[in-house]
This record gives sequence, C-alpha cells and structure tokens, in this order.
Amino acid sequence: MAGEPVIRLQGVDYSYDGPPVLEGVDLEVQDGEFLGVVGPNAGGKSTLLKLILGLLQPRRGRIEVLGRSPEAARRQLGYVAQYPSFRRDFPIDVEQTVLMGRLGTGSLYGGWRRGDREVVRRVMVETAVEPLAERQLATLSGGQLQRVMLARALACEPRILILDEPTANIDLRIETDIFDLLRRLNRRMTIIVVSHDIGFISRYVGRVACVNRTLMTHHTADIDGRVIRDLYDSEVRMVEHVHH
Repeated sequence: MAGEPVIRLQGVDYSYDGPPVLEGVDLEVQDGEFLGVVGPNAGGKSTLLKLILGLLQPRRGRIEVLGRSPEAARRQLGYVAQYPSFRRDFPIDVEQTVLMGRLGTGSLYGGWRRGDREVVRRVMVETAVEPLAERQLATLSGGQLQRVMLARALACEPRILILDEPTANIDLRIETDIFDLLRRLNRRMTIIVVSHDIGFISRYVGRVACVNRTLMTHHTADIDGRVIRDLYDSEVRMVEHVHH
C-alpha cells in the first residue's frame, strides 16, 4: 500500500523487571490493513498491544502511531480488551456502557450531546446490540457482552481498532459472526486482532505477526506447518474434521 504506515515500531524492547518479553521488534502496519497477531501464551502479544496503545513505555526503541506518539494518538484508537475490566454485576445497561466510548471526544458539560447519542445508536445497530439497549450487563451472554464491548470501542469513531482475543471462550458460530463484522469494519479502518487460532483468522487477515519475544510477519498464504512449529516450539498436530 502507498503512503506512510499508521503504526511503526523500530527496535522495540520491553521487560517487566526481568527477562525481555519483547526484543528487537520491528513492525509496520499500513492504513486499511487487517493484521492478525498470534503466538504462544506469555509470548508478548498483549504487551505489544499495550505498547501501541501507549499504556506501556518501551525500554528501548521507537513507536509511532498515526505519525505521533501512542499517547497523542490514543483518542483515535478503539480497544477491546480480552476480559472486561469491570464487574459483570455493575448496575449499568448496554446503552450507557456504549456511551462510555464517547468519553474524551468532546465536552460533557450538560450531559451527552445529541451527536453522541446518534453515533452510539449507529454503532449499536452495526454490532446488532440495539435490541439490548436497556438490558443490564449481568444479563448478557458472553457473545452479547463482547459485541457490546466492540460497540463501545467503535463509539469513539477510531481510525485503528485493536482487539485482544475478542472471541476467547465463545463458540465457533459467534466467533464467525464477529469476524465477519470485523471484515466489514475493515473497509473503513485499520484492524489489529490477537487470536489463539491462526488457522481461523487466516481466512480474514492479510498478514500475520508471529510474536514469541521477537516478531516476524508472514502473508497468510505463506503460513504452513514449519512457521507454526517454529513459532510454538512444538510439532504441529493436524486434526481432520468430518461432518455428516
């Protein structure tokens, strides 16, 4: 793709006061790209996302997001964490939760503006959670809650959407529905998604970043058993599924 990358990491190292979690990481993400991030547990995937979001500072190296520091670009980033960072029984409904995604986009004096509510209504329709608007979070299924979290991330109208294992512990049908939605969203924004299932996301993403302390990128057509074996430091077991 032409133009400057929307995300650039150069020689990035990071550690949590111990052995390096990430070392010598170079990565460029182009505008409009759909990038998958895979790797073993504790390989550095979530740390990579937190560095891009400006939640962590690299020990060495340089990170640019939309031509600026991650902190300066943060309002143009939507983020869906792996696990919601609040109690499921917190007394808040779906619409109020999605409205939280508008925080920081303008003044809150006098309450939410009509424009805020119009954006929230639009993203709730897009993520198919509008019928749940008055439901309490505690009453939602895992798949419904994940769609609400996605709507909240979209409410800030991001240029880049970052998701950390958005379909963990969700059945395959709902996982497919969410990734089909992400593919449609990719028409207007850059998407980075961490997943544990390299085979599944290869149907959607254009490139895969393989993270295990270091980082290597591959086009999905180049992913084979050797790449997976090198990434996970183990042999690949192929499973045949036969449906009658």
